Amino acid sequence: MDEVVAAAAAVDWSKLAERALCDSCLGRLFGKVGHGHTNEERGRSVRDLAEIRIGPCWICDGLTGRYDDLADLVARRLEPWEFDTFRIGSKVDPEIAAREESLWTHLGLTGPEPLKAEVNREVGKRVSERIRKEPDVARPDIVAVLDTAFDHVDLQVNPLYLRGRYRKLARGVPQTRWPCRRCMGKGCARCGGTGKMYPTSVEEVIAAEVMRETGGTGHALHGMGREDVDARMLGRGRPFILEVKEPRRRRVDRVAAVDRINASGIVEVDGLMPSDGGAVVALKEDRAAKSYRVVMRTTPIVPEAKLKGALLVLVPEPIAQRTPGRVVHRRADTTRARRLLAAEVVGVDGDRAEIRVTAEAGTYIKEWVHGDGGRTRPSLSERLGVACEVLELDVLDIHDGG
Repeated sequence: MDEVVAAAAAVDWSKLAERALCDSCLGRLFGKVGHGHTNEERGRSVRDLAEIRIGPCWICDGLTGRYDDLADLVARRLEPWEFDTFRIGSKVDPEIAAREESLWTHLGLTGPEPLKAEVNREVGKRVSERIRKEPDVARPDIVAVLDTAFDHVDLQVNPLYLRGRYRKLARGVPQTRWPCRRCMGKGCARCGGTGKMYPTSVEEVIAAEVMRETGGTGHALHGMGREDVDARMLGRGRPFILEVKEPRRRRVDRVAAVDRINASGIVEVDGLMPSDGGAVVALKEDRAAKSYRVVMRTTPIVPEAKLKGALLVLVPEPIAQRTPGRVVHRRADTTRARRLLAAEVVGVDGDRAEIRVTAEAGTYIKEWVHGDGGRTRPSLSERLGVACEVLELDVLDIHDGG
């Protein structure tokens, strides 16, 4: 406390002009001086030295004496929600903030603490004692924002994140909800009033079961890329993170949810594990290579030996892929450099052939097969000198190291 007393001795207290300060507001003038003391203790230690009179506080107008009542208010507001960690935020009357800042300037102080910071800390400690939960400044499950002028509490409920890998077993299913192009999700004759282009999606199948457990208000599925609507996602599955917005409950019976998802016959997941928002960024930025199964038709028929020869030449050859015509309406029309990492013929039966291909992230496999009217070069169709049509496409593996 000696550092606080020394700092107070250097202040010209006559500039305070007979204004009364409570112990907490007096101590906050030296809130960043010394450690291990409350502002109230700091204030008591320098009151006699500063000769500050006791009375209604000119700065806070009694706010620092209401911390217990404010903590009760916050605790009641948090009761309906399930969470493990929390954080207190606050809004302080602008007039109070202006008064304390003007006093800092007037006294030439260098180590004051704002009242807002004290409110957050002191109310937070009291709330923690009442609800027996730990505060977490960095990653709280829920943030209670206390408006001290109106005794009102707003809650910011942070999302719940669950990660896993999904397999899509059916064709004609998009990864995420696809709004109807005609009505943009409002419902019309084209979509049968559903507002969707497809009856369901990977996201909806997974989220429905998790939402039952959490009571959230919304959801979003973040995938490591996405497969075409008519392609299956097989093998180990595609890594994803499900974000549940404003969950009432965070303790999810993940095993039961997985069992219900897998019973859909449309989507399977191996498991659901806790994750966080930071992992979403890493997931989106991952550039993993992928392996595919392609069933195609060639016109005219191509001998197996010729197909093998074409793949042998194409694997090391750089590919220039201009944004496919089927997606250029929603993506930048640019040319990207890609390459195949491996390719092999599985079998040829008349005009049909099955091949397996491993390619860099971002390679459009369908366009590499048929050429997309010259937008992808070289293509398998160009090398064979025949028309190639993709009949089936499956993603067999995503080589993310997971």
